[in-house]
Parts: sequence; C-alpha cells; structure tokens
Amino acid sequence: MTGFTTLDFLVLVVYLLATTAWGAWLGRGQSDATDYFLGSRSLPWVAVMLSVVATETSTLTFLSVPGVSYAGSLVFLQLTLGYLAGRVAVSALFLPAYYRGELSTAYALLEDRFGLGARRFTSAIFMVTRLLADSVRLFATAIPLALITGWPYPVSIAVIGVLTVIYTYFGGIKAVVWVDAVQMGLYLLGALVALVAIQVLVPGGWGSALADADLAGKLQVVDFSWNLTTAYTIWAGVLGGAVFTMASHGTDQLIVQRLLTCGDQRSAQKALIGSGVVVIFQFLLFLMVGIGLWAFYEGAAFDSTDEIFATFIVQQLPPGLTGLLIAGVFAAAMSSLSSSINSLASATAYDYWAPLAGARDDEVRILKAGKIFTLVWAALLIGGATLFIPLSKGTSAVEVALGVAALVYGGLLGVFALGVLTKKPGQTAAIIGVVVGIGSVTLLRGVMAWPWYVPTGATITLIVGWLAGFAFPKRSV
Repeated sequence: MTGFTTLDFLVLVVYLLATTAWGAWLGRGQSDATDYFLGSRSLPWVAVMLSVVATETSTLTFLSVPGVSYAGSLVFLQLTLGYLAGRVAVSALFLPAYYRGELSTAYALLEDRFGLGARRFTSAIFMVTRLLADSVRLFATAIPLALITGWPYPVSIAVIGVLTVIYTYFGGIKAVVWVDAVQMGLYLLGALVALVAIQVLVPGGWGSALADADLAGKLQVVDFSWNLTTAYTIWAGVLGGAVFTMASHGTDQLIVQRLLTCGDQRSAQKALIGSGVVVIFQFLLFLMVGIGLWAFYEGAAFDSTDEIFATFIVQQLPPGLTGLLIAGVFAAAMSSLSSSINSLASATAYDYWAPLAGARDDEVRILKAGKIFTLVWAALLIGGATLFIPLSKGTSAVEVALGVAALVYGGLLGVFALGVLTKKPGQTAAIIGVVVGIGSVTLLRGVMAWPWYVPTGATITLIVGWLAGFAFPKRSV
C-alpha cells in the first residue's frame, strides 16, 4: 500500500489551482448573458461534444461504473446502444425545432408552443431533478477526498464545491465547455493508467483476470431475458436507454444549453451524435476497470461499490500516479458540477427572473442576475450532497442518480413530444399530461426497473395530454 504521498498532494493541488485559474481566465471580456450562458453561440462542435460526454458521465462513470461491473457483469453496456440511438432521434426531431428560433433555454420552446406557464413549470421540474441528481454526483466525488485526507464528508464536499464555483462564476459556459474537454481527457487517461496497473498487479495479468471473469459469468454483455424488474436487458438497454437519452439530451437544459452554444444546427448534430460514439467507448473502458478490480480483490465485499476504485487508487498505485488519478476524479466531478451550476443559473435567469423583472431583452441585467443565481445554486448543490451522506450505504451513486432523473424525464419528454407532434392541446392540457405522467411512474416504480420509467412516463404524458387537449385546447391568438 503506497498511500497518498506529498508528491500526490502536489500533483492534485497544482491541477486544481491551474484548472480554477484557467477557467476564470477564459471568461474575460464577457459583456452580456449570451456570452455568459451561450458562449456567443460560437463554440466549436468538437469541444461541445467532449463537454456533453464529460457532463453526463462525470464522477459517476469514474467511481460508480467500475463498481457496477465489479458486483455484476458488462450488461450495463447495453444502455450505451440506446444512448446512441436516442441521440440520433434528438438530432432529427428536436434540434431543428431549437434552431428555428433564437432560444435561450430548452424550455423556451414550450413557451412558443404552449405559453409561459408551461415553460416555467417544466423548467422547475428540471431544477428540482438536477438538484437531487447532481447532489448525489457531488457526494460521490467527496468519497476519494475523504479517504485521502480523513476529512469528514461535509468538508470534502465544500472544498470541491467552492473550487468549482470560482471558475464557473467568472468563466461562464465558455469556461465550462473548454475545461470539460480537458478534464475528460484527464479522467480517461486515469482509467487507462488503472488498466495498465491491473496488468502488473494481478498475477497472470489481464489474461488471467479475463479467464476468471469469464468463468464467473462477468463478461456477459447481452441479456435477452424479458423482465421489467431487471434493469440491464437488451430491451431495457436499447428501448429504455434510447428514450431516456431523448429526454436527457433533448429536454434537459444541462445538455441542451451546450448544444445551443454551437454556431448552427449541423454543428450541434455532429456534437450530439459524436458524443454517443465516445460514450460507448468510455463506458466499456470503465466497466473493464471494474472487471480488473474484481480479479485483483478476488471479489471481496465492500460497504459501498463506489469506494472500490477509490480505495485501489489510494492504496495500490505508486506516488505521482495516485495524484494523477485522484486529479482525474476531481476533473470528472468539476466538469459535471460546473455544468449543473451554469445550466441551473441560466434556466433561473431566463425562464423565471427575466420575465418577472421585465428584462427579457436586457442581456446585461440577465448577466448580473445569472451570476447571483450561480452562487445560490452552488450553495444548494453543496447542501444537497451533504444530505445524501446518511443514505449512501449499500447504494451505487450512478444508479441512484439515474433513477432520480428517470422518474421525471418521461414527463418532460412527453410534453416536448406533445408540443412538436400535436397542434390542438393547450397549456393546461400539457401541464395535466406532465403531472399524470410523472405521478404514474412514481406510483409504478416498484414494479419496473429504472430504464422503463422514461418510456412509460413519456407515453402516459403524451396520451393524457392529447386527450386533455379536447377539453383544454390551445387558445386562438
């Protein structure tokens, strides 16, 4: 066991300070909210693609996904096929609608179709969901810091949150996207380093590890069984994963905001579909890390599967490499947290504050308000992560976060489909559809696995909203 040395600490500190300073520097010259929240709609699609991947996977990929294959097999990979299919659908159905107008948030599309009430209602759902899911993400990141320093979880959470909010506050979306791109490269490098280390540390290397894993059934990728309570089957992966991605990448401001920073629709489509290809490779990489860890620890039990990779990094890697991989953990965390803070602040500023303050077209005032909301949401996320601490034993953070999001994504996807595919339903009908859709999935969650939440919720929302449209049609203007 090598532990965490002075060299590791130096590597980590240099990385954190350099990232924070660079991110803040990238925000120089910002003059209005379009600069701050949309990067003047001029960011290159490759950087946006990497930012999308870094945002959606983050620490949960780095720490939790290896734990998933450690405790199970490679069947989680089935979801990535659906993730790619869902991106193709969003590129064809939703991105053209977003780029037909100068939209500032995902929910502005619903205002154009239904009215301001629908925009605020769906934006509020996004805010609550993002607060809950990303509080879990932030907590997962505090695990390795607590293991290294011995600090309590609340202190570890606060340190990560404060460092991230500094460059998010000063740098805006431009800093978020470019820092995300670099951070993604770092945590992928960390995974590759872990694979090499496992080759050295496991007797017989990867050949032996894979042979043992195959005998134990841990290399299974496809499960053709039909069971609504099983999360990782080919049916849940392709259908559930596709519909989940249509919701997360087509209706969630966290991702849509990044796509709106591209200069045109085609660039946004390339960024989105390209991110699906990268995600398949990324999930495979981290699932294989989990298989290697299973071979190294001989399947030993841990209190939480989220601790397995962090423990390996701190205890088994040589000085310098430990610091590099822990920096990778922080890179993953900071990319997701900064994205959440910025997207929450933009939704609050554009969807709520600007209409109430009579400042819809005053980009300078929106910028000032947005910076205040940046600090408010950072504080709420830090507080939410602290509240998750007593609930974390025996859970996988990646599955908790995905489950939280999946409960409401069906309602959001359903109302966007209602807006794009129908003409008759009005605002009241749309809101009724969302409430019934989310409520139904919440009641049914005990009889189905989380990948089925979104298809079920979206279908119910679309049908109920369409039927309600006969009683509450769109008002003629």
